[in-house]
Amino acid sequence: MPAEQQRLNCDYLIIGSGCAGLTAALKAAELGSVLVITKKTAVECSSSWAQGGIACVMDSDDSIESHVQDTLKAGAYLCKEDVVRRIVGAAPARIEELVELGVNFTRQRDISEDGSDTMAFDLGAEGGHSRRRILHAGDISGREIMRVLIAACQAHDNITLLENYQAVDLISSRRLDWDGPNRCLGAFVLERRTKTVHTILSRFVILATGGAGKAYLYTSNPDVACGEGIAMAYRAYCEIANMEFYQFHPTCLYHPMAGSYLISEAVRGEGGVLKIKRGKEYVEFMDSYDSQASLAPRDIVARAIDRELKKSGQPCVYLDIRQHSEEFLRKRFPNIYATCEQFGCNMATDPIPVVPAAHYCCGGVRVDIDGVTCIENLYAIGEVACTGLHGANRLASNSLLEAIVMAHNAVEHSRGVFNDTDRRHIENGSRPVLDWSKGDATDPDELIVIYHNWDEIRRFMWDYVGIFRTTKRLQRAKTRIRNIRKEIEHFYWDFLITADLIELRNMASVAEMIIDSALARQESIGLHYNADYPVADGKLSEKETILHRPGFHRELY
Repeated sequence: MPAEQQRLNCDYLIIGSGCAGLTAALKAAELGSVLVITKKTAVECSSSWAQGGIACVMDSDDSIESHVQDTLKAGAYLCKEDVVRRIVGAAPARIEELVELGVNFTRQRDISEDGSDTMAFDLGAEGGHSRRRILHAGDISGREIMRVLIAACQAHDNITLLENYQAVDLISSRRLDWDGPNRCLGAFVLERRTKTVHTILSRFVILATGGAGKAYLYTSNPDVACGEGIAMAYRAYCEIANMEFYQFHPTCLYHPMAGSYLISEAVRGEGGVLKIKRGKEYVEFMDSYDSQASLAPRDIVARAIDRELKKSGQPCVYLDIRQHSEEFLRKRFPNIYATCEQFGCNMATDPIPVVPAAHYCCGGVRVDIDGVTCIENLYAIGEVACTGLHGANRLASNSLLEAIVMAHNAVEHSRGVFNDTDRRHIENGSRPVLDWSKGDATDPDELIVIYHNWDEIRRFMWDYVGIFRTTKRLQRAKTRIRNIRKEIEHFYWDFLITADLIELRNMASVAEMIIDSALARQESIGLHYNADYPVADGKLSEKETILHRPGFHRELY
């Protein structure tokens, strides 16, 4: 594409190239033209980093009801039960589609009572699950799924994948002062190589931008996870729900050069035990916090680790799986084993040093079971969305499940209104959609301010809005983020936009949403623990914490 501004048209604009986005792209390509944009390469997303796998009932000893109850319990019963049932119930059909595409989930020999010899799925166990139900591809499940999805999308004539294209903002009729209901018309998109902003108009826009882990100093997320989908949707007058529930993965490799490398929950599923060092001994501690000990849900485990570290003053705890042989560990966790070994830890002989890190956003753009937002023609799927599946805490390996089910649901919903959504409606408003204008903006002259703000946000979010919260800490964070956002808005409107400035603006917006939501919920439940409020006893102040931009009018929708 040349460097000058371009105006593109498509039937589906999908923002994000993870499991949710690419699954939606393949399904939408049956209906019309699909344009997928991703701000770096397609493989650079949280889906690629997923180690554990996809939770799905596949064994005769398991049941949909059991999976539903495990999900509800892990989510502190703030989940929407009807949503849980529909997503869990749809899992087998969506898994079958992945297998047909060519995803190689790990299998093992299974000899039945009648003597027949088959290769059945090797189902893993993870925290919070009462049965072994995790389909995996070794310990690189996300990478394997993404390999297949990327290849399928690249081979499809109706799908165009644009890498290094970064969404700047959604184009909505409300922001153009059109009459009638708020509709999403497309998006402004920055071509990172040329620094040119293009206009993409589309019948449907599907947000699949992932989470916002980079808002915290320590995260298991890739660098692209800056919360842009949530921030853009908020600015377009979407509702944002439950942002106080940010999940911290309990076990990231503790090493200065490891970059918060994730140690999969599957390691605990295979018998790994969390311990703390006392003298020369490694002592188990999770049994004093929960009856499921090291296999308790993530919110419980992360808080327990946080407390143990603060009590002991130690920098990390340890995950001990030395009861297994080196042969077993290399086969079951080849990538994790090699990475630990690279940093001087042999899983077969050494306990693995681990610490918690920001991992998954259980809140997001408020949607229904079909990914429908309160803006016409705008869908949100995957981690960017809040369906109600996760409640106050996500059950392990339910995220990829939600991604593929919601991708299917969103496209099926759009199929029902496809013929009623003519592309020409985009140009029929009382005011035309104008291309991006830089106005009087100039090149930024103080980039150090951007980098300083980036670092400050991540540090105070970790210190004040992390695993352990107090009202005073949250109020301090609110004061800081308010001042920083004023600086960022000054930069955004006065200077030419850059990829870093877009990310900083979005990350600051999402950080403020997390803070505001945490201040609004005045009880401790699930992933939100405020020392100034007691643990919820079933009488919740609110089922959901809803945020929306000033000027939001529900009657328009």
